[in-house]
Amino acid sequence: MNPRILIVDDDPAECALLCDSLRAENFEVESTLEPHQALEMLATRPFDAVVTDLNMPGMRGTELCQRVKQQLPPIPVVVVTAFGSIDTAVHAMRAGAYDFIVKPFDIDAVSLVLRRAVEHHSLRQEVDALRRVIDDSGGYGQLLGTSQPMREVYAMIDRIAANDAPLLITGESGTGKELAAREVHRRSKRQDGPFVPCRFGAVPDGMLDRELFGELSEPGQGPRGGLLLAAAGGTLLLDEIGDIPAESQLRLQQVLERRELRLPGGKVPVPLEARVIATSNRDLEQAIEDHRLNRELLGSVKVFHVELPPLRARGGDVLSLARSFLAEVNVRARRQLRGFTAAAAEKLLGYHWPGNVRELRNCVDRAAALASSDHIDAGDLPEKVRQYQATHVLVAGDDPSELVPLEEVEKRYILRVVEACHGNKSRAARVLGISRKTLYRRLLSLGVRVDAEEAERD
Repeated sequence: MNPRILIVDDDPAECALLCDSLRAENFEVESTLEPHQALEMLATRPFDAVVTDLNMPGMRGTELCQRVKQQLPPIPVVVVTAFGSIDTAVHAMRAGAYDFIVKPFDIDAVSLVLRRAVEHHSLRQEVDALRRVIDDSGGYGQLLGTSQPMREVYAMIDRIAANDAPLLITGESGTGKELAAREVHRRSKRQDGPFVPCRFGAVPDGMLDRELFGELSEPGQGPRGGLLLAAAGGTLLLDEIGDIPAESQLRLQQVLERRELRLPGGKVPVPLEARVIATSNRDLEQAIEDHRLNRELLGSVKVFHVELPPLRARGGDVLSLARSFLAEVNVRARRQLRGFTAAAAEKLLGYHWPGNVRELRNCVDRAAALASSDHIDAGDLPEKVRQYQATHVLVAGDDPSELVPLEEVEKRYILRVVEACHGNKSRAARVLGISRKTLYRRLLSLGVRVDAEEAERD
């Protein structure tokens, strides 16, 4: 959207000239000759910035700055005057002006100042919003964590929640994609409507069309609507969009593109009145290359995109989440566990968490059940967490006893590349310079579990 600017100038000719010039620069402009009316307009309509003359009868531009600052602090005010003294500029800035422009001015300079003011306004709103939504517990609704990657996710959700355009949320398994989708729904204008999940992996073969689009019911009773209609007024979650059968993809893509669907046996299309959010833990571009996903369908659900970071990229969030899960255990199991020992915390931070947040929750549940004191110790953690060794390979020193066999070096390097590629086997194979089929064979020979169906396809 173009920035909305309010012009305040008691000279009708000057006001009209500035309005026309800014509209030619793709600003949306409203104006008034009366400063008091400007305050009323600001109280009832959204604006991104104000441009005001300095010398006006009834209220000087500096006073208007002060009043705007008191009434609507985030809105930047740019003061324009023909009296370009340093004292006047200082007075305007002290009154809260964002910037100061002297007549006669160049419209390109005014446009640049206003765009900077609008950008400053937007960034300030974003920071204020984050401060409001991230509470003392480090949470954002049901999402937890204060690491920079998660703050970026929160900021993106804030930006897009009010928009009804389709959204794709990607991330590894266990990163909290459905929780993120629920947060988008909860912060949208559809929050009072239904949140309807459709989990493609859980729908039996041949039943998806009936479940999603509806079916013919008993004679004389008309068609029965599916999940697309059940989500009307709310949000439809298409969970793991990469799992949708090929025969249903074209029909779904057409429904999303046209924003309407035709019920079985129906003659009149029914409007689609739900926001659509899709999730995936797969490499969807690779799925398109493998002809398992329709590119047009991906385009229909990927108007906006949020990628959730893996837990290993979230630093200290690991301990914050672990403490939160432990608090839940204490309530659920009526325990009084007080936290983690330093040794346990070190193991939690050092582990790579391939199962992400879901795996961490299960780890804490298990460790709490085994804990024999009021703190969880390293010995209470699962063996794979206790025994985990980083995949980094460092060759330092000349002592043969410190070096490892070539097979171990290969194993660590392959695992390190897969880890760096966030589990994306196609990307890892390209980095290693081998085919995906060869990578699967290497992983199997190294005792690493891989998706059997994916390996067979390759």
